[in-house]
Amino acid sequence: MTTPILLVIGAYLLGSISSAILVCRLMGLPDPRTQGSNNPGATNVLRIGGRKAAGITLFGDMLKGLLPMLVAHLLQVSPLVFALMGMAAFLGHLYPIFFGFQGGKGVATALGVQFGLHWVIGGLVGLIWLFMAKVLNISSLAALISMALAPLIVWLVLPYTDIGPSLELVVMQILLSLILFWRHRSNIHNLLSGAEGKISQEQGPKQ
Repeated sequence: MTTPILLVIGAYLLGSISSAILVCRLMGLPDPRTQGSNNPGATNVLRIGGRKAAGITLFGDMLKGLLPMLVAHLLQVSPLVFALMGMAAFLGHLYPIFFGFQGGKGVATALGVQFGLHWVIGGLVGLIWLFMAKVLNISSLAALISMALAPLIVWLVLPYTDIGPSLELVVMQILLSLILFWRHRSNIHNLLSGAEGKISQEQGPKQ
């Protein structure tokens, strides 16, 4: 029992490393918790720091979800431990112990978890996200659509992976998606009222 517990704790601690806050500090940018939407995530970093800072933040947030899943693959843990590690990394991003439990909304970290399950799962969710962002020009709506479809993608693809069919991982993805929708409740309100910002309006200062 000790090893699974340590793996889950380790996943949470890794998730608790806030890429947005660290990138902003290293690049001399304002704390993302005090600027823009006050959300320490890639979209808000784009607003206050531009594409380079946002790209680094996005990569860092995805890595936090990806690495625990790669470790789980390497150690060949059970589907339940897989699911708990993915959820722990995601919750670490949302509620980071190192940054006063003030975290981001979790889209990039969730995508990292999905890539860690299998590259096809992450690729399909990522493609939907990118396509919707291009068509709709609204980051939050693209994220919500892709994550709403993610449980179906996990359910359909997992049987053809080395993990195999797993109710635990499908339930994990359902929970991730539900939490993501809850974390985006202000964005949903803005979407319904027509006040949500466009991606083209969130380019930030030139790098």
